[in-house]
Amino acid sequence: MTTEIKARIEQIKRGEVPQGYKKTEVGIVPREWEVKKLENIVTKLAEKAGNQKLETLSISAGKGFVNQAEKFGKELSGKQYVNYTVIYKGDFSYNKGNSKKYPQGCIYMLKAREKAAVPNVFNSFRFNEQIGEFYEQLFINGAMNKQLFKYINSGVRNDGLLNLYDDDFYNCRVVIPSQAEQQKIADILTTQDKVIELKQKLIAEKQQQKKYLMQNMLTGKKRLKGFSGEWINIKLGELFDERIERNATYLPLLAITGIKGVVPRSELDLKDNSSEDKSKYLKICIGDIGYNTMRMWQGVSAFSEYEGIVSPAYTILKPKFYINAKYFSYLFKMSDVIFMFYRFSQGLVDDTRNLKYSNFKQIKVYYPIDKKEQTTIAAILSNADREIELLQKQLAEEKQKKKALMQLLLTGIVRV
Repeated sequence: MTTEIKARIEQIKRGEVPQGYKKTEVGIVPREWEVKKLENIVTKLAEKAGNQKLETLSISAGKGFVNQAEKFGKELSGKQYVNYTVIYKGDFSYNKGNSKKYPQGCIYMLKAREKAAVPNVFNSFRFNEQIGEFYEQLFINGAMNKQLFKYINSGVRNDGLLNLYDDDFYNCRVVIPSQAEQQKIADILTTQDKVIELKQKLIAEKQQQKKYLMQNMLTGKKRLKGFSGEWINIKLGELFDERIERNATYLPLLAITGIKGVVPRSELDLKDNSSEDKSKYLKICIGDIGYNTMRMWQGVSAFSEYEGIVSPAYTILKPKFYINAKYFSYLFKMSDVIFMFYRFSQGLVDDTRNLKYSNFKQIKVYYPIDKKEQTTIAAILSNADREIELLQKQLAEEKQKKKALMQLLLTGIVRV
């Protein structure tokens, strides 16, 4: 970012108008940009679906348009179609039934459908002469939410959500750069969207590859070259002892999660509900496996790379010297093994199910007795994890880049 742009941002933050800019009701924007009501640049859609057999769509936060039958689990009857509006490729629909905290953005119909139907309760429209993709990005950016939220309080509904009246929605002001600038901005941002989409696709492929490796290597369906030792069924009590060590309050507080594994409690963006007196908290050592006693049947367990203390709600497993605990941390994520955890958990309903060590140790698992084979398999799966983590980090960086681009381009702070 250049010194000139940084200075411009600071000026605008102070409420000062930089040279070549003007103050408007939607903020400080380039002098040649116009500001108009949304209703003056769109055509409201009112074509009724009637008896037309069209795909019916709903709007899902973060997903855009989704098939309504898939979302709600049922098809519409013929009579219900009268309450639906026809939209075409490139049209917009806005779900005006919004929550107070998360007003949803206007979502562009990207999929190549010639026709579809959306509920009449949505505001459906198309832009007259503007570049639709530019305004899609404007709404996604949240730039419109401040205006929408100002009006949204006026329509409180019985279900606790907040409604937005049509007139208020179409009275919202939008910025209007030249069509050429709209197109350039839209092209830059949609290109960045494609970069993000590619990273997401790569992550999904790597996750699928890891799943394939686990299904084959952790079951013995495919053996690694150089290994031909015996695989046996054995009770987990012969592989792990329960570690019950307390009064280690000098150690850092950790948490055991199903996705992130064992992490410092401070890294979780959650309210700290831990007890002030941590003398009864359990010690977990590097190389142990910890699991949530109440949620082991959901696969909440992890190998620990840290030494620390955890809530007594966890069970800590100390591995025998002749096994590789990392291997078993992967085995404990297999659906067949998780089902065994479910079967051996006690409780009348799922919310009360718990797997205490006394039951855990009775479960039998199938594994290679050669520790070197366990270690090699664990190393392959760990490498797969590292590849996924690297891609996820890159994805987060690309998303942050997109956010920065939107803030700069859609406000005119940076011109294209």
